[in-house]
Amino acid sequence: MKRGMIHLYTGNGKGKTTAALGLALRAAGWKKKTLIIQFMKGQKYGELEAVKALSPYITIEQMGLDTFVHIEGPTEIDCQMAQKGLARAREAMESGDIDILVLDEINVALYFRLLELSEVLELIDDKPSAMELVLTGRYAPHKLIERADLVTRMELVKHYFEQGVQARTGIER
Repeated sequence: MKRGMIHLYTGNGKGKTTAALGLALRAAGWKKKTLIIQFMKGQKYGELEAVKALSPYITIEQMGLDTFVHIEGPTEIDCQMAQKGLARAREAMESGDIDILVLDEINVALYFRLLELSEVLELIDDKPSAMELVLTGRYAPHKLIERADLVTRMELVKHYFEQGVQARTGIER
């Protein structure tokens, strides 16, 4: 690729991480390497096992505890893990070893104030020109929307969660 674009998947609808995983899957078919850094996620998700079969083309690194982060009280560990994720993203960008970098749930990490917007904007500024960068998560700040080359807003129309259906193994996790 001559010029890597910046993708932003946001909104209240389901499918932001799934869209990023789909992009990584397509890229793997062309022997491109994708690193997915999952902010605020430490739980076991099906994609963690699935991408093992696609190694070394897709790698997922989780930067979160195996519990949910609450907006009223993110812990110091939550903040440290988010900073670790950002440092890992910079390291990966500088290595030149990957074609696509996905920062999964980074918008939520910003919303929860685990990271500063200025830090993420600086990372975007330092992105190698040929690298594709994908940012996911609800609550995308306006400045990230402005910076992105592609913005997709997932709209929630209807969800079975509203009828009490909990996250199902293999579908939501």
